[in-house]
Amino acid sequence: MTASPHRASPIVLGAMSFGTLIDEDTSFALLDRFVERGGSWIDTADCYSFWASDTGHGGASEAVIGRWLAARPGVRERIRLSTKVGAEPLWPGSWPAHRTGLSPRAIAQAVEGSLSRLGVDTIDLLWLHQEDRAVPIERTVDGLASLTGSGTVRRVGASNHPAWRIERARAHAAAIGSAPLDALQLNATYLRVRPGTLPPGVVHPFGVLSDEQRDYAAANGLETWAYTPLLSGAYDNAAKAIPEVYDHPGTARRLAVLDRIAHAHDAQRGQIVLAWLLAHGIRPILGGSKIAQLDIALDAAELALAPEEIAELDGAV
Repeated sequence: MTASPHRASPIVLGAMSFGTLIDEDTSFALLDRFVERGGSWIDTADCYSFWASDTGHGGASEAVIGRWLAARPGVRERIRLSTKVGAEPLWPGSWPAHRTGLSPRAIAQAVEGSLSRLGVDTIDLLWLHQEDRAVPIERTVDGLASLTGSGTVRRVGASNHPAWRIERARAHAAAIGSAPLDALQLNATYLRVRPGTLPPGVVHPFGVLSDEQRDYAAANGLETWAYTPLLSGAYDNAAKAIPEVYDHPGTARRLAVLDRIAHAHDAQRGQIVLAWLLAHGIRPILGGSKIAQLDIALDAAELALAPEEIAELDGAV
């Protein structure tokens, strides 16, 4: 790999399908290109991708990243790793009723496995993958405190959690003097689903970024990461329909504005979506399987939307 001529990219490389739907050679090529283009954050999970694996368990994604790191001496200093715990099935076919969950013991065991597969001694950002109502959030924070206190985990965040549980977690962290949750990872894109619906692939009732979660993050200085920001390619791929949950009058208005601004920038719709998210301080996670897709997404980080364009995109409801 050569040194990147680009500034550090705010876009995250999502590695969910590495080692399952995306073979190892392609995964390595995507990781190489991401670093060449100035990418730093790589996002995975201990449960990726149990639904596509031969064993019914996750771990393939982390293992591929670990082998890539081992084959690229020195690259660990150039990238940051985020992984998630809590959603791995206890046995094949047991998800979602029986998963590892977020007890202190489960978190510690999951992190041990992740460190081994990744071949590292530190995780830069550890996510609580989905809320676990069977465990008081304060107990979960106690488990995280052991890991951040030892330096095994540098930062902690939460994916698919309601704002009130994040607030309780942060209050308990402050009370015991541990590192607070400082990042949220949720589904977010430019289009909005109809009330009472969830996008395809989102199984968590609090998995879609709401106005309340966004306001909470902004008021408290939490980073916000967005998964599936491009609707799996539906913005620009005519062969992929925009999911039915987005079928309402507001979508037509938003797409019309998106088309106008994309044309003005000689860009794709999806690139404007990414630029809009970034303009609002939301870090998109990209999970494409082709180098060209990755390059197009990384190019979007270089797009500068004018304030009036952002206002027009915001105002289309």
